Amino acid sequence: MGPAAPTTGTLAADDILAFAAELAEAARPIARAYFRTPLDIVTKADESPVTLADRAIEARLRGLIEARFPDHGIFGEEMGVKPGTAPGNGPVWVIDPIDGTKSFVTGLPLFGTLIAFLDGGVPLVGLIDMPALGERWTGRPGQALFGAEPARSSGCRSLSAARFFTTAPDGFIGEDAARYRRLSAATALRRFGGDCYAYGLLASGHCDLIAETGLQPYDYMALVPVIRAAGGVVTDWAGADLTLGSDGRVLAAASPELHAQALAILRE
Repeated sequence: MGPAAPTTGTLAADDILAFAAELAEAARPIARAYFRTPLDIVTKADESPVTLADRAIEARLRGLIEARFPDHGIFGEEMGVKPGTAPGNGPVWVIDPIDGTKSFVTGLPLFGTLIAFLDGGVPLVGLIDMPALGERWTGRPGQALFGAEPARSSGCRSLSAARFFTTAPDGFIGEDAARYRRLSAATALRRFGGDCYAYGLLASGHCDLIAETGLQPYDYMALVPVIRAAGGVVTDWAGADLTLGSDGRVLAAASPELHAQALAILRE
């Protein structure tokens, strides 16, 4: 008899992940229907664009979650926290309908739908879906997959050999910008504009290091189970686990050794 499946409270992680995949399948056709079409773009208070697609996807996903798990909490980018949700307690779904909205509205296919399942504030199941590319990463305790195949980080241990990603260098301000420049200069090469796609690439061994700032919980919670199960490390810039209350500074690395080297520079 094999080992018991990891559980999330009273639910098996595999069951939660299967439902997350159903949510992603529901989101894909909506994103594709709006992608590279004229869009009604609104600028939010944080200056990020919101589109009809964001709202349509989140409404659809929230409806499906409510129907399947009416007692679960929901925290979404566009519609906020479901009434009665206690994000640090019990089961909560954290969703970003379109991560990389700026990519979406400019026709760049590197946008994704992020779905995370948390229990007691801990991200246990995560999914990164790339609707325009037809690619998907999933993670749960003990298993990271790219499609149906295992995903594994590169294991890179040297900062001088690391392939470094960040979404936008101009997102770093003040002392964060100085820290970013020091870290970037210490790596082998730099790429920009990947949004959540970069984290999938890290999980599959194609990049080694990612540093970002100004993220929200719906931007990073789904990434945590994927990267950890793939053998990588992901924390805030102080080396602490990411939570719903983290300050938005994220550091992801392909190995503990690489993470420690990058963390030392960010702490300088």
